[in-house]
Amino acid sequence: MNKRSPIDQMTWWKKIKDHRYLRGVLFVILAVFLFLSMLDNIIPEKIEVRMSSVAEQDIRAPITVENKIATEQKRREVLEAVQPVYALKKEYAQMQVEKINDIFDLIHLVNEEMTKTELEAEAGQETEKLSLEERLTYVQEVISSGTTNDLSDETVRTLLLSSSSQLQVARETTTNAVHSVMSERIAINDLAQAKRSVRDKIAILTVSNRLHDAMIETAQFAIIPNYIYDDKATERLQQEAVESVEPVIIREGQLLVKQGELINHEIYEQLRMVGLLDDAFNIFPYLGLALLVLLMVGMLSYYLNEAQTSVKTNNSHLLMFILIFFIGVSVMKITSLIERLDIVAVGLIVPVAVGAMLLTTLIHQRIALFSSIFFAIIASIIFNNDAVGTFNFTFGVYILFSCFAGVYFLGRSTSMTRILKAGLFVSFINMVTILSILFLKGFQQNWIEVGMYLGFAFLSGFIAAVLTLGLVPFFEAGFGILSTTKLIELSNPNHPLLRRILLEAPGTYHHSVVVGNLAEAACESIGANGLLARVGSYYHDIGKTKRPHFFIENQMKIDNPHDKISPQLSKTIIISHPYDGADMLKEYKMPKEIIDIAEQHHGTTLLKYFYHKANQETDQTIPEEQFRYPGPKAQTKEAAIVGIADCIEAAVRSLTKPTPDKILAMIRKIVTDRLEDGQFNECDLTLKELDKVAVSMYETLQGTFHSRIEYPEDPKEKGAK
Repeated sequence: MNKRSPIDQMTWWKKIKDHRYLRGVLFVILAVFLFLSMLDNIIPEKIEVRMSSVAEQDIRAPITVENKIATEQKRREVLEAVQPVYALKKEYAQMQVEKINDIFDLIHLVNEEMTKTELEAEAGQETEKLSLEERLTYVQEVISSGTTNDLSDETVRTLLLSSSSQLQVARETTTNAVHSVMSERIAINDLAQAKRSVRDKIAILTVSNRLHDAMIETAQFAIIPNYIYDDKATERLQQEAVESVEPVIIREGQLLVKQGELINHEIYEQLRMVGLLDDAFNIFPYLGLALLVLLMVGMLSYYLNEAQTSVKTNNSHLLMFILIFFIGVSVMKITSLIERLDIVAVGLIVPVAVGAMLLTTLIHQRIALFSSIFFAIIASIIFNNDAVGTFNFTFGVYILFSCFAGVYFLGRSTSMTRILKAGLFVSFINMVTILSILFLKGFQQNWIEVGMYLGFAFLSGFIAAVLTLGLVPFFEAGFGILSTTKLIELSNPNHPLLRRILLEAPGTYHHSVVVGNLAEAACESIGANGLLARVGSYYHDIGKTKRPHFFIENQMKIDNPHDKISPQLSKTIIISHPYDGADMLKEYKMPKEIIDIAEQHHGTTLLKYFYHKANQETDQTIPEEQFRYPGPKAQTKEAAIVGIADCIEAAVRSLTKPTPDKILAMIRKIVTDRLEDGQFNECDLTLKELDKVAVSMYETLQGTFHSRIEYPEDPKEKGAK
C-alpha cells in the first residue's frame, strides 16, 4: 500500500521557507535591525557653542582621541629644552701643531731655494734670483690655499728674513705655545681669550721684537676652537627627547569644560577633535558599529549552522529565532527610552531575560546561552545614555547574569510553573548582581535609592516571566513548535484522540502506555528527547482505531477476523494503520514530530506472519516487497526507538513464561534484526546507543514482568468453604 498524504494548501511562507537564499536574507535583516537599533546610541553628540561663550553644562569627551595640537606643542617645548651637544676635539691640538710646522717648513724651503740661487750666481751660473716680494707672495699663496685666514705680510716677511737658528727657536716656542693652549677646552666664545693667552706662552727674550710679534701672530693664527657643536649627537638627543613625549590623549569621559566656564580657543579645538561641534563629522563610529554588527551576526550565523539543533536546517525555526532576538532588543530599546525620564535606576526594569527564556523554551539551551552574550553586548551600547563612553559595561554585566539565570533555571524543565519560578530566580540574581556592582563602586547611594535599584531589578525578572508565558503559546501555534509544555499538554489522557483510543481500542491504549515507558527510558539513556518519545508512543497506533478488532490486543472474547480473509487483505489492513494514524493526527493539527513517529515507527519492516501464510497458500514465491511497510524509515532517534519499543512490547507479551534471559535475548534479537534489515540507515543511531537502548528496555521490562509471590490460602477460609 502506498503512503498516503493529504494535499495541504500551500501558504506563502511554505513556498519560500526552503529557498536556498532565505537564511542569508534573514541574517541580513537581523544585521540591519541591530545596526538601526544601536545607531542613535553611537552617534556623537552635537552641541552649539561659540568661542568665548560660557558653557551651559559640563561637557565630557564621548570618545578617546589624540590631542595633536597639544602633542606638537609639547614636542616643541621638549626640543627647545634640549641643550646643544659640544664635543672636545683633542686631536685638533696636534693638527694645529702640524700646521705651524708646515709653515716653518715652507719658510725654510723657500729660504733654502734662495740660498741655492745665490750660490749658483757666485759660481758664474746664470740663474734668476727671486726677490723678497716674490717669495712673500708665494708663501702667502701656499698658506692661504688651506685656510680662510692669512698671516700678515709683515709676519711672513719677518720669518723669511730670519736666520735658520732664529726660525728653529721660533718654531719650537710657537708649537709649544699652540699645543699648550689647544690642550685646553676652547669654545667659540672663548676663542679671543685663548688667542690672548698665547702671548703669555711666548715670553722669550732671545729674539728680536719683530720675530717675537711674528711668532705671536703665527701662534694666534693656529689657535682654533676645539670644543665645537656636535650636530649628530644633538640631533640624536633631540630625537630621543621627541620619542619620549607621550601623546596627549583626550580620554573617553574626560571633562573638557565645566558648567559656567569660558570656552577659549584651546577648549574649542578639543571639542572639535572629539566631534562635538556641528561642523565636524566623524564617520568612524558608524564604521565601528557596522563592523561590530557584522561580527555578531557572523558569529551567530556560524554557531547556528554548526549547532546540532533544529535551527540548523529548519528556516521556520531560524525565523523564530530572529523574531525572538527582535523582541529582546526591542525590549531593551523601549526601556532605554523610559530611562530618559530621570527616574533612579529605572533602566534596571528591562526584562531582557525574556529573550533568553524564550530561546531556552522553544529552541535550545545552548543557543540561549550563546545569544545571552550578544544581548549583553547590545545592552551595553543601548543603555549608554548615562554612561561615560560608548559601552556601559555595568549594564552589560547586569544583562548577562540576568539572561544566564533564566537559561540555567529553565534548562531542566520548561513547564509553566517552572517559567514562573525562573522569573523569581532571575529577580534574585538581578538583585544580587546590582548589590555587587553598588558595593564595587563604593556604595555611595542612600537607602531609598538602593531600594529603587533592588525593586526595579526584581520587577525585571517578574516581567520577563510574564512575557515568556504570554509569548510561548503564540510561537508554538505560529511555528508548530513542540515544546515541553506542549508535550505535557498532549500527554493528558483527556485529549480527544487518547480518549478515543481508550474507548475504541483499549488493548492498543495499554500497549501504547507500555511502549511509552520503554521508549522514554531508552531515549533518556542516550540523551534523546524522552518526553517526545513517550507522547509519540501514546499516539503512534492511533490508526488502529479505524479497525480495532483486526489487531490482536483488541480481540477480547471474539474470533480473529484474519482467519476469514486472505493474507493479502490482512496485509492491506495492517499496513494501513500507520498512515491512517498520520492522517488523523494531521486532521487534529498535531505537531509534525508526533505525526512522523506514527508514520515511521514501522519503517519498511516485513509482515512476517502474513508473508509466510501467503507463501503457504501458493506454490509460487511471493516477493517480500509486497508484504513490507512502504516507509519511510525512521528519520530520528525518537522514531526509531518507538519502533523498537513497539516491536519488543508485543514480542515479550507473547512469551509464555518470560524470564530475564528470555527477555534480554528477545530484545537483542529484535534490535539486531532491525539493524540488519537497514531500518536505522536514515537516522543517526550508533551501535553504542543501540546497546544502551537494549539494556534500558531490558531493565524497564524487568520491572513489568517481575516474579510475584504466591500467597498461601487461609486455613480458616478453606474450612469455611
